Amino acid sequence: MSGWIAIAGLGPGDEALVTPEVGAALAAATDVVGYIPYVARVAPRAGLTLHPSDNRVEMDRAALALELAGAGHRVVVVSSGDPGVFAMAAAVFEAIERGPARWATLDVRVLPGITAMLAAAARAGAPLGHDFCAINLSDNLKPQAIIERRVRLAAEADFAIAFYNPRSRARPDGLAAALAILRDTCADRRPVLFARAVSTPDERLRVVPLPDARADMADMRTIVIVGSSRTRTIPGTRFLYTPRSAA
Repeated sequence: MSGWIAIAGLGPGDEALVTPEVGAALAAATDVVGYIPYVARVAPRAGLTLHPSDNRVEMDRAALALELAGAGHRVVVVSSGDPGVFAMAAAVFEAIERGPARWATLDVRVLPGITAMLAAAARAGAPLGHDFCAINLSDNLKPQAIIERRVRLAAEADFAIAFYNPRSRARPDGLAAALAILRDTCADRRPVLFARAVSTPDERLRVVPLPDARADMADMRTIVIVGSSRTRTIPGTRFLYTPRSAA
């Protein structure tokens, strides 16, 4: 049996948003490896072994997947959203670079998915219609000082900004710090979208002007999209968009 690894994105939550390519890989897999809640989204079946693990063992998870593929297993490494956006694709390639030479010869492919950022933007309209960036507010893998510098520079460059991992019980202050930087740097009333659990039954969208945005409006299931100076709402509608022209 010839082994392979597919690093797959399961999308933001709704099964209808899982791509056919990812569905086909899951149907062919012998093993699924990933963070506990993401593996739980994969239906058990005969011939499939599920390998759920904690969120902070990404490199161990990547090594397990590579060893399984090397032994001839057909492995799908699952992430939510897209596996290349703050997710497992980078971890697998880092493991390949650091690991034994045999891992570099394995059949590894990355299967894209719909990110939470793009799903949230689509629900609201088109807030990412012009230049934008994405910043992960978790300080698990980078210092808080780097996060704050990137937030300030993105605001100065007038990007729309999507914030991933905005707030958790372990990290209650990161989003508050980011919003304080934005208020100081932007000094305007640009719209801020709080999009929680998009595409699931728990979905909730809220748009407020920057001065009214508060950290307690978000949790770990929330994507926060801060508009640029040109992002606007359409009166009488729920739509939020950023014009494609910067003139």
